Amino acid sequence: MSRSIIHLNIADFAVAVESNIQPSLKGYPLVIAPLGAPRAVVYDMSDEAYKEGIRKGMALARAKRINKKIKILPPSFNRYERVMKDLLKQTFAFTPLIESGTSDGHIFLDVTGSGRLFGPSVDVAFKLKKAFKKTFNFDPIWSVATNKLVAKVATRVVKPVGEYIVAPGDEKAFLAPLPLNLIPGLIKKDLTKFFEFNLFFISQARVLTLEQLKIPFHFRAPLIYDWIRGIDPTPVTTLCENLSIISFDHEFSDDTNTADLLKRALYLMVEKTCKTLRNRRLTGGVTKIILSYSDGLQTTSRLKLVPPTSNDMAMFKKCIPLLNKAWTRRVRIRHMRLTCEKLCQGAIQADLFSTGTKETKQGELILAMDKINEKFGKNSIKAGLTIKVKNEG
Repeated sequence: MSRSIIHLNIADFAVAVESNIQPSLKGYPLVIAPLGAPRAVVYDMSDEAYKEGIRKGMALARAKRINKKIKILPPSFNRYERVMKDLLKQTFAFTPLIESGTSDGHIFLDVTGSGRLFGPSVDVAFKLKKAFKKTFNFDPIWSVATNKLVAKVATRVVKPVGEYIVAPGDEKAFLAPLPLNLIPGLIKKDLTKFFEFNLFFISQARVLTLEQLKIPFHFRAPLIYDWIRGIDPTPVTTLCENLSIISFDHEFSDDTNTADLLKRALYLMVEKTCKTLRNRRLTGGVTKIILSYSDGLQTTSRLKLVPPTSNDMAMFKKCIPLLNKAWTRRVRIRHMRLTCEKLCQGAIQADLFSTGTKETKQGELILAMDKINEKFGKNSIKAGLTIKVKNEG
């Protein structure tokens, strides 16, 4: 049985989010890019800016030369992620097979087995488009096809507004007249090699056999051979695969680069993370810190925890060097995120030979604090590091 894959694409997602917040931006050339960064590049741009020649990844300085009066906003990655999470909640009612980026406006749904409940895949796509428009004021492009590759190409064809249905068996005919740069997965280097042979369209590239493709593309040849024929067996990755992650955020009321404030925010997130782990009887094996600066740039650092832990003090001790590793710029910080991954079952029985160690005493202290807070209310007792000092910035 042919699969039914829906691809929803909110064109220029970051711009769409910002324009909903500031409706006065609509209809004008707009660029999303870090402000003040010497080598800033365009993260996203409106359709009006695209028509003027501005592209994603272009140096911001060059974009300014194209249009000296263009409006520029710094990216708000955390805002885009929150909006994506809200959008995904709308899709859960139709299928558990949902795949999306964190903040790019792209959503794939496999509704192959949902026909008896919700009708044809085209109806599901139309319902979601209507819901997105009503609830979020977004007007997504949508397509229906038998695989992700063809579905994504179809939304690229009708961008910035429209819909496209590629019936089973029509994949090769649909792709044939299109330029090669519409194929997802083909990188700039691949396209350059095709252009060197004066091959610009998918139908032209199909003339080459698999053996001929292996000469310029080597190990990538089988993939490219399938892509230009509309063959893509990759499944829609379910969101359940990412549920074994705990994440907490801290938004600073004023952008800061004060070490004490950053450490306090980090400890508060470590507390919440470890409390969640203990409630689930889990330990965390990997921690990751993401810092978002006031100019829109982000830095990330990641650390494996050996052994895995749910101990506030032990995790915080290891997260301090992690914070220093991520904190590489003098620009003030707007937002901090702590993520805990590689979750596993905690020890069921305490080690018989570890009594009296520092780690054991810390664990007993933390459990005692948990019981006090449960009995007398949240924050009845807390670590001194999290207490604000009067007149502190």
